[in-house]
Amino acid sequence: MPDDLAHVLTEAQDSMQKAINHLENELIKIRAGKANPQMFDGLTVDYYGSPTPMNQVANISVMDARTMTIQPWEKNMLQPIERSIIAANLGVTPQNDGNTIRIFMPPLTEERRKEYVKRANQEGEHTKVAVRNIRRDAIEHIKRLQKQGVSEDASKDAEKKMQETTDRYISLVEKHLSAKEKEIMSV
Repeated sequence: MPDDLAHVLTEAQDSMQKAINHLENELIKIRAGKANPQMFDGLTVDYYGSPTPMNQVANISVMDARTMTIQPWEKNMLQPIERSIIAANLGVTPQNDGNTIRIFMPPLTEERRKEYVKRANQEGEHTKVAVRNIRRDAIEHIKRLQKQGVSEDASKDAEKKMQETTDRYISLVEKHLSAKEKEIMSV
């Protein structure tokens, strides 16, 4: 297979892997009923006028399966952290005792669980669309290379490999979604 085609396939596979990594990060943020400090990843706090990731202004720890504590490194950061959690609409209410913020994870109702599964499936669908778009772009690139002189057999092989790669990544998305659904629905 010519280097140009191999390069197109490698780039497409790297992009698909990035899409899967993004899906994994988004699925971590969808809560499954138990305390998980990663649900605060991506949450920013107003730190003296600049948005700063929460894990850079406070220590987040899990006390038990349903309780987390957030210990800010500066006492005056309690209010901004609290506001940030409320604004993020994570389905939890912070409890400020003047030194730390406690987060109690309420048990999920059946309706809420179904809502989270639906959200996870939406994320999965976005990832599938991204993977298919990457495939489409790669195949268009392969066809352009064929017009520039790459043999028809080589380009057909490359298209076939691209489809196999796409199928593999779509099944990986399905695997992640079914695992997350199982995690959310287990009481």
